[in-house]
Amino acid sequence: MGKRRVPDLYRAPFPLYSIKVDPKTGLVITAGGGGASKTGIKNAVHFLDLQLVGEHQYSASLLHSHDTDTRATMNLAVGNGVIAAGQDGTCCLMKFKHCTQKGGKAAAKDGNSVQQGNARRRAGKGDKGGQDGAAASGDMSDMKDETAHISVTGLAEVQSDLNPQDPLQKVVRFSPDLSLLLTGGTDGYIRVWEFPSLKKRFDFKAHEGEIEDLDMSPGNKHLVTVGRDFACSVWSGNQLAMGLKWNETMPQIAEKTYRYMACRFGKVEDQKDTLRLYTVQIPHKRDRKPPPCYLTKWDGKSFLPMLTASCGTEVISSLAVSDSGTFLGLGTVTGSVAIYIAFSLQKLYYVQESHGIVVTDLAFLPDSLKGRNIKGNNETAMLSVAVDSRCQVHAVPNRRSFPVWLVLFFCGLMVVGIVLLLQYLFPGFI
Repeated sequence: MGKRRVPDLYRAPFPLYSIKVDPKTGLVITAGGGGASKTGIKNAVHFLDLQLVGEHQYSASLLHSHDTDTRATMNLAVGNGVIAAGQDGTCCLMKFKHCTQKGGKAAAKDGNSVQQGNARRRAGKGDKGGQDGAAASGDMSDMKDETAHISVTGLAEVQSDLNPQDPLQKVVRFSPDLSLLLTGGTDGYIRVWEFPSLKKRFDFKAHEGEIEDLDMSPGNKHLVTVGRDFACSVWSGNQLAMGLKWNETMPQIAEKTYRYMACRFGKVEDQKDTLRLYTVQIPHKRDRKPPPCYLTKWDGKSFLPMLTASCGTEVISSLAVSDSGTFLGLGTVTGSVAIYIAFSLQKLYYVQESHGIVVTDLAFLPDSLKGRNIKGNNETAMLSVAVDSRCQVHAVPNRRSFPVWLVLFFCGLMVVGIVLLLQYLFPGFI
């Protein structure tokens, strides 16, 4: 615990706002930028190749840099070889393919299929691959060789926020079955499109003010939304099912002293039909003596609170849940990163001010990428990005444990030893 140095996995030439891991292609996708201001800071989506070095360490190399012109990507979702990127008040959809050169031929992977044939890249505005992408990133030494590259093509754009003053998409998600695309923005509306047809299914006012976060349960049964209006709401379609009250069991906390910041559904390991919802609550106003933030675990079907725990006085800025539902990741506005055990909400890992400024997104590594072990000898590993342009990996090594047979063997020896000692002290004991 406490301050320690976490080496940078990758450093971009612009602020980073979002990161995702595509399990089908094995790519790490991160994005950000300087926006429309003429500061010389570019806007781009970077595709990284992640490799395990030894049992605990990682390395990443830039495969491709996709220029997004004057718009920074503030949030993104990845599914079926498609990126949904929040850029200002629009959601931009892009298709990407991972091409690897073998013996004069290329295999193209886009998350769904593998195509054999000559490698052909569609040249287009902002589509820079190979050495062009390296030059744009300013880091030639980080590039992979020409046997692997990425092609990116634009699919469509939808207007995801209609705020007349400063439209901004705050969050985007694909539904678990990839049949829906969901967005929320500063106008307080949730917009849902069928995917990939992009036929709009719902468009409704969910909160007064900005949408902070949203997530959808497996089977698309329930949508949970979080807003700046102190509300966390559960929806069935576009109908409000219920509002959550995290502090009902904590009467010492007054109303509207905390607001919800994030929400995520998570599985329960070894319990296929069980679901959990996790929410983060942060103080609405900051005092000289900072009050703690809270993490709450809910039953994912009845939406009753199960457990609430303090997670420190640093204001939480991001939340992630591992694919297995075993671990939770938290990032803070001061750059700290923590990993919690989902079952007990106990802190397992913590690095104070690992980043120089606010942690903008987190992503756990899956158990395997493209059929290869990517966790190594680690219990879990999580990526973090921040406005300081850095991408880091936070790994929790496997805790040492003894085999059950060895424990039983030593227990047996202890019993025998105690019996012999009693026999020695008290002859005729047996």
